[in-house]
Amino acid sequence: MADADAGEFWGLFGGFAPLPKKTFSELDGKDNDFPSKLLCVNEDQTFPLDCEDLTRELLDSTKCYFLDCGSELYVWMGRETVLEDRKQAGLAAEELLREGNRPRSHIIRLMEGFETVIFRSKFSKWPKKVETVVSVESRGKVAALLKRQGFNVRGVAKAAPLKEESQAHIDCTGNLQVWRVNDCEKTFLSFYEQCKFYSGDCYIFQYSYRGDDEENCLIGTWFGQKSIEEERSAATSLAHMMVDSLKFEAVLVRLYEGKESIEFFTIFQNLVIFKGGASTGYKKYVSENGTEDDTYSDNGVALFRVQGSGPENMQAIQVDTAAPSLNSSYCYILHDGDTLFTWVGNLSSSMDHGLAERQLDVLKPNLQSRLLKEGSESDQFWKLLGSKCEYPRQKIARDQESDSRLFSCTFSKEVLKAREIFNFMQDDMMTEDIYILDCHSSVFIWVGQHVDTNIRAHALSIGEKFLELDILMENLSQETPLYVITEGSEPQFFTRFFFTWDSAKSAMHGNSFERRLSIVKNGGKPIRDKPKRRPTSSSHTGRCIVPDKPQRRTTSSSPDHARVRGRSPSFTVLAANFENPNARNLSTPPVATKPSPRTTPRTSPEPGKPHQRADSIAAISALFEQPRPNLIPKSRKGRAVNKHQPEASKTEPEANANETTPAAEDGQTVTPAKQEDAKEGQPEDVEGLPVYPYDRLRTSSTDPATAIDQARREMYLSSAEFREKFGMTKEAFAKLPKWKQTRLKITLQLF
Repeated sequence: MADADAGEFWGLFGGFAPLPKKTFSELDGKDNDFPSKLLCVNEDQTFPLDCEDLTRELLDSTKCYFLDCGSELYVWMGRETVLEDRKQAGLAAEELLREGNRPRSHIIRLMEGFETVIFRSKFSKWPKKVETVVSVESRGKVAALLKRQGFNVRGVAKAAPLKEESQAHIDCTGNLQVWRVNDCEKTFLSFYEQCKFYSGDCYIFQYSYRGDDEENCLIGTWFGQKSIEEERSAATSLAHMMVDSLKFEAVLVRLYEGKESIEFFTIFQNLVIFKGGASTGYKKYVSENGTEDDTYSDNGVALFRVQGSGPENMQAIQVDTAAPSLNSSYCYILHDGDTLFTWVGNLSSSMDHGLAERQLDVLKPNLQSRLLKEGSESDQFWKLLGSKCEYPRQKIARDQESDSRLFSCTFSKEVLKAREIFNFMQDDMMTEDIYILDCHSSVFIWVGQHVDTNIRAHALSIGEKFLELDILMENLSQETPLYVITEGSEPQFFTRFFFTWDSAKSAMHGNSFERRLSIVKNGGKPIRDKPKRRPTSSSHTGRCIVPDKPQRRTTSSSPDHARVRGRSPSFTVLAANFENPNARNLSTPPVATKPSPRTTPRTSPEPGKPHQRADSIAAISALFEQPRPNLIPKSRKGRAVNKHQPEASKTEPEANANETTPAAEDGQTVTPAKQEDAKEGQPEDVEGLPVYPYDRLRTSSTDPATAIDQARREMYLSSAEFREKFGMTKEAFAKLPKWKQTRLKITLQLF
């Protein structure tokens, strides 16, 4: 009150008033000792229920109940109660409050199925989800009522099908690197091994991809079900070091086998999970404990369940080789050495059949599989599985995404306190605090830029504490995916939970008050103080092979293929001939272009240089007139070879020889495009590629041909030998799907 501005301050509240010195809990301290009682309402009378523990089974849908907690009196009304019973319950509750010797309290009315978290917390056991049966008669009454009011009720009686899997909000054409944890170190996995995991191992992956306006990075750990605790701790420590090296600009995620997020499956695309382990820690654990080593063997008996939502998201998971592992909703692959079966469940879809066919090319590419439909299995099939017995039919349920809830967290002395923020928005998150976004299937820990360094290091531990508390009583698993996100590096799969998101607010300097003051001064618009991270063109070599996906083309990082992202070859030529190099846009990197050997420098006395302009127009026209290639397959690493770009394997003399233009009868020069038109329809072996015999093109050849494109071995065969080996012409081979081409090439040892 000694402050000169105190009067103005209290004037905003309508005047000064003395503040109580005791807290609300101290004033009503007697309420804490009030025992909770459950009472049943029957007509006009209430009688208590004798029970030691409160459980959900005590509540009947045809009755009303009171839960007397002292300061709160809950009135619970079943779904099947009539309106008169609900009115009587309300009057009985008011009558109960008038009784003497009870603390101050208020009435909270609840309907069955809409119980609050606080109400459910009063019960020792409350099911995760209560199945509610709605009769056909009730549906008909509701439909008739809506129809009388003029609504279209067509399809009311049918429930909408549940969406099996949510969409992955992440670009799947980035750069992927994977490491396996061996003791306390990480071992880098090659491209051919990075999509093959073992249940006894731990893995670390780093995925760089292009976001909305900047380059994003995701660093994660994956723990197999049988991995040892020492390697899990080592993987977590190594992943933290990787995030620290990137100045906390990367998102950290912790995943367990069987609880992976949709983003993880989309990144890996084609994932195979084997039993056992390949790490030194797992091998040491098995030998010391004398347990059986069930590591996958290519020559042994193995059963794989095939699952996924498409070619860009499919998995083959090894399960126990027994009949109970089967499920009518999936397809399975069973092999014993050279014996191979494909089992198709009756409830599986045609898409599942296609995924099983693709996984055969990964697991056993050189063997022919025998197709078995459910119910028509052979004795040999059941013999490999031990014996025939019952197995489930419904699909394996995964945690579904629910309504997101935001919590403000304080963490002190290993104690976590969380307070829910209702109707949350981006402005509710202060840069000095930590917040947790819970959407049930995943939990996100958001760390502000001004959070203390010691608390920032415990962000993952805060998420684990939150899973233990299970504040919403939704039976959260301790293996739920945890994401740690630093302010300013929010990915799209996090910001989508907010109605609006402005990345400029995260890039501002100062604390929360200074940021809001700056926004007010600038008319409600945030000013970005930090420059955006410029997206770099990463090498997309670490991708899994997904045939028949032309939109998944990626660019090469080879110096001979220097090309600006998003520029077509024609635009590159146009820019090289018409742009003023001194006035080039500095935001676009320079493009390395090779001079055309066909054109020679000409001098023109005219200032406009018409000859040089004409040559440029002729070069651009030649690019548009070239026919589209139809016999060039993708390389194994998914790099799209562009016909319009010069091949990196060609030398300069070869390029000059191919582009030498013969003279026409009229003395004019024939353009390269006309040469291509003249070659169209000729055999492939005269297109410029040398011809080699089949024995030198095989992968197991003792005298292999050199200086060839390893991904196009079949193109170096002569037309006659191509027809002899493949049983078709090159044109017919080019019309086959990519995965069938790959399968034929593998069979002939040309892949």
